[in-house]
Amino acid sequence: MDPRGLRRRSGLAAGKVLAFTPRMTRPDGRQHDELRPISFVPNVAAHATGSALVSFGDTRVICSATIEEDVPRWMRAQKVEGGWLTAEYSMLPYSTLDRKPRDISRGKLDGRSSEIQRLIGRALRAVVDLKKIGQRTVWIDCDVLQADGGTRTASITGGCVAMAIAFNKLFAEGKLKDFPIRKLVAAVSAGVYQGVPVLDLNYPEDKDASVDFNVVMTETLDFVEVQGSGEEAVFSSDEMTAMLELSRKGVSEIVSKQKAAILTADRAAPADLASLAAAFGGKV
Repeated sequence: MDPRGLRRRSGLAAGKVLAFTPRMTRPDGRQHDELRPISFVPNVAAHATGSALVSFGDTRVICSATIEEDVPRWMRAQKVEGGWLTAEYSMLPYSTLDRKPRDISRGKLDGRSSEIQRLIGRALRAVVDLKKIGQRTVWIDCDVLQADGGTRTASITGGCVAMAIAFNKLFAEGKLKDFPIRKLVAAVSAGVYQGVPVLDLNYPEDKDASVDFNVVMTETLDFVEVQGSGEEAVFSSDEMTAMLELSRKGVSEIVSKQKAAILTADRAAPADLASLAAAFGGKV
């Protein structure tokens, strides 16, 4: 990937989804293979090296990338070459219908948040050459402002944009000799809702789905990680294939939006309260 991260060949064409005749209406009226509206507002966190507010429908997450000029103690002790990338994930108390207590109020990180932030870190490290970032640590912070399903997939997708913006800044400043991102990475959910494989589940669908998948893929549509299970149900190989092909189609569309957001980030002014308000009104 070149320094701007985007001047390369297009990703592989999305696969053809197996034929399942939709016999249901999705809560928001989308087609079974249709993503929610997705948008990115870059530079929303002035003190982060790179940041973006990502929206998947009514799910909204602020993702930031902060560069620390140091590496973890274990890397120094083991004399590991290069740097490190890690992630933290949190749902703000007002992000859900019922107030979610902060982790600090319980004295520990809940199991779900711990699992998600480890997933975010794995997904992003899969596409970064850590040796090229030098003796630095990249902190990816994902804070959920509003949750309507798919917060982990939105966090991975937005975290990649924030990370690319941050590395672009370091490269432009001459702090990086080579651009460290090999490929972009994005994630999307898929599931079986009312007997039909569907793409990008919102909360009502996620709550009632018989099968739920989260799929992480690169811009060339290689798999990074697949998380999937039946919710007191089983699923066939055809249904699994359909969900994976839906995810392939969704990621292909998402990556094109990521590229546009990264390319325009250096021309975007830091977002103020007005632009955030516009984002929440769906006008971005």
